[in-house]
Amino acid sequence: MSAKVKWPCKFPDRWTVLPSKRLFPESKDRAPESDEQLSATQEYGVISQAEFMRLAGRRVVQLNQNLELRKRVEIGDFVISMRSFQGGLERAWAEGGIRSSYVVLRPRADLVPGYYQRLFKSVDYIQALQSTANFIRDGQDMNYQNFVLIDLPFPPVSEQFCIAAFLDHETARIDALIEEQQRLIELLKEKRQAVISHAVTKGLDPTVPLKDSGVEWLGEVPAHWVVAGLKWYWSVTDCKHITAEFVDEGIPLASIREVQSRYVALDNAKQTTEVFYRQLIEGGRELVAGDLIFSRNATVGQVAQVANWHPPFAMGQDVCVLKKQYEWLSSDYLQAVLRSPVVMVQLDNLMIGSTFKRVNVEDIRGIIVPMPPQGEQKIIAEYLIEKTEMFNSMLGEAQNTIALLQERRSALISAAVTGKIDVRGWQPPASAPTPELVEEAV
Repeated sequence: MSAKVKWPCKFPDRWTVLPSKRLFPESKDRAPESDEQLSATQEYGVISQAEFMRLAGRRVVQLNQNLELRKRVEIGDFVISMRSFQGGLERAWAEGGIRSSYVVLRPRADLVPGYYQRLFKSVDYIQALQSTANFIRDGQDMNYQNFVLIDLPFPPVSEQFCIAAFLDHETARIDALIEEQQRLIELLKEKRQAVISHAVTKGLDPTVPLKDSGVEWLGEVPAHWVVAGLKWYWSVTDCKHITAEFVDEGIPLASIREVQSRYVALDNAKQTTEVFYRQLIEGGRELVAGDLIFSRNATVGQVAQVANWHPPFAMGQDVCVLKKQYEWLSSDYLQAVLRSPVVMVQLDNLMIGSTFKRVNVEDIRGIIVPMPPQGEQKIIAEYLIEKTEMFNSMLGEAQNTIALLQERRSALISAAVTGKIDVRGWQPPASAPTPELVEEAV
């Protein structure tokens, strides 16, 4: 057998360190065919397949053959699941049968599952776990032989209870703060979309007379605006359908992933040769400042501008270029319209019943857009740039807060399960429930 793996940290002297197979022997008990099918998930642990589909909101492939080969899982067991080198030792919250390819660990009766649930997800344990995979191809699942290469800390049982209860309480508080930030992010996104939608359908002057647009989902628009197909104002030209040669140093290609922001992002774009570049820009496809690159496949509706500071580049696959028919048209205004619900609802209708998310060029040409006069387009575009920058800044702050909270959560778990912080004698606030203590005492 390979040599034991050393932990990247030290444990308190009062703790014992034991071979993992003494604490978690492997169980190969077969599940009766009547057992409920279980799913091992990183988000929810090991739960019934039906419960997972309900929580995740999607169906999964159900096992209906060789049911007699499944392994029996008891509540409190741990299961080594797929991609376990990334922290996939999951605690079982339900009993039933699981696929035979999984490894079932049956914990010793005197340990506290809640402590090891946290330990197995800690940064230090995952680091040790990953070091057992030096001899295994990247991506291959972990097996029991990897698991037993890491001896496990065994704090006094009373301390295991304290650590589990402390982390239940503290991580619940952090999770609540993360959830608040996630709700804030959703509200900010909704508000941003509402501001954009109102500006590109009603304008900025609340006193202006309105008229029926003649389009049911668009409703009323300012009386002096025009509502027409995109093709009357902007030409739409598909990318060249040729397979370009990729090189390490050459001319950038903009495809789907390069059009997610205001301007085309070329930093990580694939590159091609001068010969292929010349072919790709044929037929009016040479890109100039003010053009818009529109994704028509996968991330349908994403759009980015070509700026005057961009180096020469060409379209890759799955995108098309929108070029102004008239010089007075605003690229910023149209980009806002294309990212608004005004266009999103049309794209969604075009893709109904489609197996793949994509639209063709003729559909894009037919998209209905509201068109204000020249000066008003500029004013609306400048207003929306200011507003979206404000919303984006607030979104960035909320996302940074979530990242910091997640780091805090991870650091707290690692510190507690490895004894870097001493939580002996910790008691939850009087108003706080202690589910882990109640569960373990039963």
